[in-house]
Amino acid sequence: MKLGLFENLAPLDFTKKVNLEKQKEAIKFVRSKFGKEYPNIIDGKSSITEKKTNSINPANPQEIIGIFQKAGKQEAEHAIESAAKAFETWKHVPAERRAKYLLDAAKICRKRRFEINAWMISETGKNYAEADADTCEGIDFLEFYAREAIRYSEEQPLTPYPGEKLSYFYIPLGVGLCIPPWNFPWAIMLGITTAAIVAGNTVVMKPSSDSPMMARLLSDILHEAGLPKGVLNFLVASGAEAGDYMVEHPKTRFITFTGSMEVGLRINELASKKSDGQIWIKRVIAEMGGKDSIIVDSEAKIDDAVKGVTTSAFGFQGQKCSACSRAIVDKKVYNEFVAKLKISVEALQSGEPKENYYSGPVINAAAERSILEYIEIGKKEGKLLTGGYKIQELPGYFIKPTVFIDLDPMARLSQEEIFGPLLAVIKADNYDHALQIANNTQYGLTGAVYSMNRAKLDRARKEFHVGNLYLNRKCTGAIVDVHPFGGFNMSGTDSKAGSRDYLMLFLQGKSVSELITNITKGGNMPTEKKPAAKKAAPKKPAAKKAAPKKPAAKKTAPKKAAPKKAAPKKVAKKAVAKKTTAKKTVAKKAAPKKAAAKKAAPKKAAKK
Repeated sequence: MKLGLFENLAPLDFTKKVNLEKQKEAIKFVRSKFGKEYPNIIDGKSSITEKKTNSINPANPQEIIGIFQKAGKQEAEHAIESAAKAFETWKHVPAERRAKYLLDAAKICRKRRFEINAWMISETGKNYAEADADTCEGIDFLEFYAREAIRYSEEQPLTPYPGEKLSYFYIPLGVGLCIPPWNFPWAIMLGITTAAIVAGNTVVMKPSSDSPMMARLLSDILHEAGLPKGVLNFLVASGAEAGDYMVEHPKTRFITFTGSMEVGLRINELASKKSDGQIWIKRVIAEMGGKDSIIVDSEAKIDDAVKGVTTSAFGFQGQKCSACSRAIVDKKVYNEFVAKLKISVEALQSGEPKENYYSGPVINAAAERSILEYIEIGKKEGKLLTGGYKIQELPGYFIKPTVFIDLDPMARLSQEEIFGPLLAVIKADNYDHALQIANNTQYGLTGAVYSMNRAKLDRARKEFHVGNLYLNRKCTGAIVDVHPFGGFNMSGTDSKAGSRDYLMLFLQGKSVSELITNITKGGNMPTEKKPAAKKAAPKKPAAKKAAPKKPAAKKTAPKKAAPKKAAPKKVAKKAVAKKTTAKKTVAKKAAPKKAAAKKAAPKKAAKK
């Protein structure tokens, strides 16, 4: 399979009327399908449960996006067994064919791009640009991971060793449990699932109950692309009942999770305990959020910093693990920054996502309640600059973009992940102090520095301890294979989504070494001549190994001297001493070459 170089898909420009109108038409189309029921898909078959999960529109909770199932242990067992059965054949499917399923799915996604956006806008409250960026990233994952799977399928280079045919290659792990989040309901869900699949694993995908429609879309698209049944099992289920059961299941080989630190640590703890019948150590790939900071230095361009902080803090209502939740500002420019920040944030308009307002709702009632509680805490810990209330005029979970200033670096608003439209502003004495504050949380996901001082930026590269550091730009918006994404400390297990390392997390290396012999039975066994041709270079070390055989050397003395081309003369002199005629001596000059050839044959085989 010949593929061109990977290229990122460009986001749509919604200032262009044609794109705007197409998106509005797609929203009308998906809204006409609201309220339908969707079964789980296990082993390619529909599965219905008594209990249900309603996916609602967070901008208007009275609207039901779709009715989904709520599986328990019985369905979870069926899904794991289905994936285990499918793995026995899927693991042998060549990487190029596995990659083609992803590439075909990418083509379908491009055709259905506006529809995918529309479901996301409706189910999670993203505006047009945020939804389209999410869709682009998902398509990028399909294209990029397809190419990576082919690259990883090639035999890996090894140092040659005489006499052995060597091979090192990667094989899949087994059955995986994929638990994606609701905040990037397309990109992350698609990325963790298809990376596992294209590497040769089979999966049970348990989506968030806040965004099951997006996962159902992916399931439909992959099966439309021809993915065999059982390779992907779509299971909307109870986290407490089915989720824990699948994490602990002895046939679960790995778990990939994106979500809160608390849930991620619980999964890691459960997975670390051996279940009856389990024969491996389970692998956990977790991305668990952050408390991300942007440093605004005294030598920064303040207008650029204000724009970057505003976008990073309030894009998609701050519901990103990469969102800026802390602005750490040098005291020399603090007042100027705060004054301009207030104007910038208050210019953000809140409203219905389907109408493409910049700021939409938070995801659900529980999130709204938690954020409002943090606002009350903020009123005690700092000074409210703007926002700080629920927007009563709108029917959904809308909270006004909120900023608190003059906060202590160790205040709760400065330390705890809030996951909403709330920004904490902290004053720093100087750049040293700013870096110290930036590193004072238990997380280490993203961060940014605004400064026109090269030495300070270079210091940040070394001292600002985050997985994704951005200089003089916002701290959100990672792009596949441009900004490999993943953090340190309690932000996760140091994985890097969208990187050339990522597929390794779903693979294991196998080394095979075969002694070269003259075996011919059973098909394509290695022959003597072919490996010798390939491994001509390492013959010199092999010759050194033959040196200690001094007794044997007496019988094959002509061979030792053969490289100098003088040895035959010595043999000739000995021959002359034994024989009386010149003709016999000449004949014996040729004889050592034949004898050497016969005695050297076994040593040639040894060198291979």
